[in-house]
Amino acid sequence: MSRIQTVFERQREQGRKALIPFITAGDPDAELTLSLMHALVEGGADIIELGVPFSDPMADGPTIQRASERALARGMTLRKVIELVRRFRENDLDTPVVLMGYANPIEAMGPQAFVDAAREAGVDGVLVVDYPPEECREFAVRVRDAGLDPIFLLAPTSTDQRFGDISEAGSGYIYYVSLKGVTGVGAVDFDEVGRRIESIRSRVGLPIGVGFGIRDAASAQRVGRFADAIVVGSRIIEEIEGSAREDAAANVRTFVQGLRDALDELQEKGR
Repeated sequence: MSRIQTVFERQREQGRKALIPFITAGDPDAELTLSLMHALVEGGADIIELGVPFSDPMADGPTIQRASERALARGMTLRKVIELVRRFRENDLDTPVVLMGYANPIEAMGPQAFVDAAREAGVDGVLVVDYPPEECREFAVRVRDAGLDPIFLLAPTSTDQRFGDISEAGSGYIYYVSLKGVTGVGAVDFDEVGRRIESIRSRVGLPIGVGFGIRDAASAQRVGRFADAIVVGSRIIEEIEGSAREDAAANVRTFVQGLRDALDELQEKGR
């Protein structure tokens, strides 16, 4: 059983919801990223999504675009992101890390070389925004054969065919995009998300994490009533942007702890 699967099994047994924060590797620099990763865990993160900065994103809104630009300007690369995970593993052998990014850096490195390096560093899952399941079956097999989880996106516009493709190719969890558009913008229709989650759950036998548009404890609770996990990215990066460098890790830890407390209230209420 992978570390990701272990997290969801434990959460299910305890009646808790998983918290999956996202930060961009190398924003604003590698050393602070490492401190931020540990701060996320201290604040109550169950899984970390670590963004691989890319110059031409499709799904990332302005906030995460700025984070990628800062990271790239400081020389962050895919290999350096993997090295950050290796360094994180020197002090944390338990918290799953998912690399989230785009196909170009992986293709440039070579898919098998990427998978091998990720496995050796202690990566647990891979989410590639522009690798739809029907077009990356070989890559998904490589990832699973290495003991990692290939994770895929579902959107409000996803078809029944896409549900089937993800059931076949994916593992770990599903990332459901709660709204049409990019990260960090738009308002979430919570009732519609609930209906979509119910439909997905009847077709795909994987835990469901919901992201895009979750910005505070209240929205985390509303989504947590029907999702297995919540994913928060842009709001955390805004916290980093608005903090002095020496305060960033502490401020992020405090913000994540607020999300964790909000989700744990659902457990106390039996929801």
